[in-house]
Amino acid sequence: MHIGFLTPEYPHPDFNRSGGLGTSIKNLATALVNRNVEVTVFVTWQAQDKTFFEDGVRIMSIAKKQHLLFNWYIERKRIQNIIQQHIDTDGIQLIEAPDWTGLSAFMKFTVPLIIRMNGSDGYFCHLEGRQQKWKHRFIERKALQSADALVSASSFTGQVTKSLFGLKKEITTIHNSIDTAVFVPLKESVRPLQILYFGTLVRKKGVLELPFIFNAIVKQVPDAELVLIGKDNTDVFTQKSTWSLFQEALSPKAKRSVTHLNEVSYETVKTYVAQAQVIVLPSYAEAFPMTWLETLAMEKPLVCSNIGWAKELMIDGKTGYMVAPDDHNAFAEKVIALLEDEALRVSMGSYARAHVERHFSTAIITKQNIDYYHSLIQG
Repeated sequence: MHIGFLTPEYPHPDFNRSGGLGTSIKNLATALVNRNVEVTVFVTWQAQDKTFFEDGVRIMSIAKKQHLLFNWYIERKRIQNIIQQHIDTDGIQLIEAPDWTGLSAFMKFTVPLIIRMNGSDGYFCHLEGRQQKWKHRFIERKALQSADALVSASSFTGQVTKSLFGLKKEITTIHNSIDTAVFVPLKESVRPLQILYFGTLVRKKGVLELPFIFNAIVKQVPDAELVLIGKDNTDVFTQKSTWSLFQEALSPKAKRSVTHLNEVSYETVKTYVAQAQVIVLPSYAEAFPMTWLETLAMEKPLVCSNIGWAKELMIDGKTGYMVAPDDHNAFAEKVIALLEDEALRVSMGSYARAHVERHFSTAIITKQNIDYYHSLIQG
């Protein structure tokens, strides 16, 4: 079997910045190769054309080109033609694309095209309560409606997207996975009373709720400290730096106990996760977040939001706690409970890893994907 992935991002030093979408594609691509599935990843809108192999995955970088008129259409058709040539010559049996920005809109192939929902622009606009631009909505709807099959990283994401875009097709849920042989508990000294957030500093991740939560925490636990790891972002509503908005909301006492690290290596992030006592991820908008899976796999207790997808990933009171992000006092109370109870942290961390191993490990989810691909190719 030979699967092709079409994506605007993929984690590699030579490519544009990649986030959770790229990570989830790389994890799946590598896992498929390890199960003797041939994989080609077409990474669009990059600086140059080149082909190379990494971890057994063939990666084809497609340079971005500008066209005088209807660039959004002509560029997609150009990419379609490049991929179709490889379908014809290399025996690619299926193409998978993400829902984000409707990358596959207006593309037609001689093999089935799947769209995997990790959150479209329309989906995130809906969860954030803001209006989506009509052009983005048109392109994303076109892509979703013309796909041969739809699969979603969470049932919640699938149902919301189906409703938003008026989709008629059935949507299969296959959750994102984590390699539990790579994300393991690290033998690092835990830093007392340290709380960690990692991910982009952006409103939709609940970052602007954290200062109020931390203000409440330091009132009861004066020596608590909060570390944030992630790139700052311009806030979509105020056009200000999210980090500056964050600082403005901190009490004077809380401000002295907050550290922001703009960007660090992936391995360094894992070290910080291992050293923290509690991880906080109060997001408003996710599909099935890799940061949550990574946290649980590393045996760390998580205090997170309680929205939709969370109930498919977390078990409240077992793997951590789920709380409404804007219920600052309730969120703070759960964090404090974990900071003050080592036995509870150990118990939740252990249960969290076991839960991931049982339900979201690479071995389990990869088999689900392979079975799904076979059903489409043979159908």
